[in-house]
Amino acid sequence: MLRSAAKLLPQCGTIARRCQQRRCVVSAGILINKDEPSQSPLEQRTSRFFSSIPSAPPAQQISAFPSIIIGPDTIVPQGSFAEAQASFLEPPMELVEEMLDKLIELKIGIVAHYYMDVELQGILFAIKRRQMELLESDNAGKIPKFPLVAIADSLKMGDDAVNMCSQSNVESIICLGVDFMSESVSAILGKNGFAHIPVYRATHKHIGCSLAESAEGLNYKAWLNKSASGKSKALHVVYINTSLETKATSSSIIPTITCTSSNVLQTILQASAQMGPEELRICYGPDTYMGENLVSLLTAVLESKWSDERIKRDLHPAHDQASIQALRDNIDVYPSGNCVVHHMFGQSVVDTVMNDYSDAYVTAHLEVPGEMFQIALQKSLVDDGVVGSTSNILNFIERKVKEAAEKGEKKRLKFILGTEAGMVTSIVRSVQEILDSSSSKGVEAEIIFPVSSEAVMGVENDGSQSPSSTLEVVPGVAGGEGCSTAGGCATCPFMKMNDLDAVQDILDMIERCSSGESDISRLQLSKHLPPNKLGGKQIDGRDAIDLGTEPIVYMREFMKSKKMSQSLVERIEKMAI
Repeated sequence: MLRSAAKLLPQCGTIARRCQQRRCVVSAGILINKDEPSQSPLEQRTSRFFSSIPSAPPAQQISAFPSIIIGPDTIVPQGSFAEAQASFLEPPMELVEEMLDKLIELKIGIVAHYYMDVELQGILFAIKRRQMELLESDNAGKIPKFPLVAIADSLKMGDDAVNMCSQSNVESIICLGVDFMSESVSAILGKNGFAHIPVYRATHKHIGCSLAESAEGLNYKAWLNKSASGKSKALHVVYINTSLETKATSSSIIPTITCTSSNVLQTILQASAQMGPEELRICYGPDTYMGENLVSLLTAVLESKWSDERIKRDLHPAHDQASIQALRDNIDVYPSGNCVVHHMFGQSVVDTVMNDYSDAYVTAHLEVPGEMFQIALQKSLVDDGVVGSTSNILNFIERKVKEAAEKGEKKRLKFILGTEAGMVTSIVRSVQEILDSSSSKGVEAEIIFPVSSEAVMGVENDGSQSPSSTLEVVPGVAGGEGCSTAGGCATCPFMKMNDLDAVQDILDMIERCSSGESDISRLQLSKHLPPNKLGGKQIDGRDAIDLGTEPIVYMREFMKSKKMSQSLVERIEKMAI
């Protein structure tokens, strides 16, 4: 993991522009100076980080996790990590207007994942909000009706791109995420009649994903071949966060359906019920933590002695205790895949959550390690926590805040955020909307970042601060995310390769190309297109891209009908003969 983070450090040297357009602030842990507009915040963090490497003192001990307290009219960060997250929530409107004008003029849409850098998310949210404000007073039809900016999970990014093309007539899409996301968005556009719409990544360099890449080696293929070699019914449930090549290769070996963290539980429950829990073996991969957590969830249901009635009501109408046990015992989890972000929730973080935050709601993405997941799982059984996707986490926080506001309570709700810290932007916006629309002014929501003390690195004074001041490097790309194996920084170094400067560069290149000014820009843009490993290839006589999108099609059919596709069922039964 450390080698992977180190490879990303050179990415930080090209961010030296437009700081004068942004709101640069000075606060503990955010190495930003209003009097030095020539450097961006990230560049300042980068230069200070490198200058400190030879003699950086030991990690600073922190007495509590950093957090952001959200009130009806206030946002109060606690600790340097939280200050870094909060500093860009209200971006300068002149920059927002400038970028929105370009999106409208050049007919560009932007789809971004929840885990984007907070500075970039702040700008994107403000652009979307401003577009919707202008739309209300637009009598000339100049403002597109569908938002030109969407922040979502990896599956919905593709759907939003399609809507931008069909409803707002965009002519290009900027996809902010890792490479498999831009690849997927491009494929979904192609399936919906928009293959001519180019999709541009934020950088011409490879934007990897440790989880997706764990399914691209020979070990994963060997695991699939072993699973398909038996005579029993077998279904491969593959996480959406994988490349098209992985999906295509998997489909050529074993019947495969895609899942998201939102629908994975219902996917395996329905497949098991439809084809027989004792007959169907479910092979889940590549996310080892998510697979093990699914098994843990089913085990918790059994050990908590849920009645058959509760299982039918709360899990699936076709299941009971016996079928849940059969399903659990027939799940085969790939043993060697994980996400570097969720892997960072280590034992020191878990101990702090258990000992010091017993009164907090605990949320955990299905990808986080077992210890953190177990805490959230036990809390979820009594509605004091949630385990699931980013959307599940957001919905849970919204529901709890809304319930407290409707009761007119005066209290502070605490939420441990057991997923990537970049999601806080969406949470702040949603919570403030709920509180603003409520007559109750006594409710606050505290979003707590489970960051270990070792994840905040000390930096020696370089002379620009007072002699007694102590600086801290806030986790970010420049600091290799500030992560340590002790746990918990939860920011993705790959996602952070998408930044505001990169987006503005893409906009500038598209503008020059549209005006016919530069063939160089056209060549540069071509390097930002998604990877196309499957273009023109066939696997077992089938078009590789069609084979790669087939598991997604099966998933969409399930999401609509709540049943496994008949063609998928027939293939499973045929392989078992």
